[in-house]
Amino acid sequence: MDENEIISNRLTALMDEYGDSVLRMCYVYLKDYQLAEDVAQETFIRVYQHYEEFRNQSSVKTWILRIAINLCKNQMRTHWWKDRSDQELLEADTSESYDSFLDRELVLNEIAKLPAKYREVILLYYYQELAISEIASLLNEKESTIKARLVRARRRLKPELAEVFCYE
Repeated sequence: MDENEIISNRLTALMDEYGDSVLRMCYVYLKDYQLAEDVAQETFIRVYQHYEEFRNQSSVKTWILRIAINLCKNQMRTHWWKDRSDQELLEADTSESYDSFLDRELVLNEIAKLPAKYREVILLYYYQELAISEIASLLNEKESTIKARLVRARRRLKPELAEVFCYE
């Protein structure tokens, strides 16, 4: 087996293992399933192209999620992204009940209102279920910084979500 076949087999295994996580992360960032699929696919293309450059300074999952997050951020910087209307977002997802969709959209909209440093830790912790140490590695921050951001993000979200979900 040559080196390209080895990398190809490894990529297939990585896609099987992390594909759903990458797609979910992209969807949470982009709120558009087709666009999230495109970015997830591009993520694994980049993984294939740069696999030999991976230095094991973090877990493979962390490295792959870093690529996905960067691609999502790049997508969100485009002129097209900034011009999208909320109506297009509502029309994009018809597979779930309207109430469930609105609840999820409300939570995501509140998360989206957070400053980027808080939004990232919420998404990585709750939607990707990464440990604080993994998030710290992914974002090149100290664990104490990530813990503080998580606490601050929760404090900012609690009043807004408490009214809607009737939490105390």
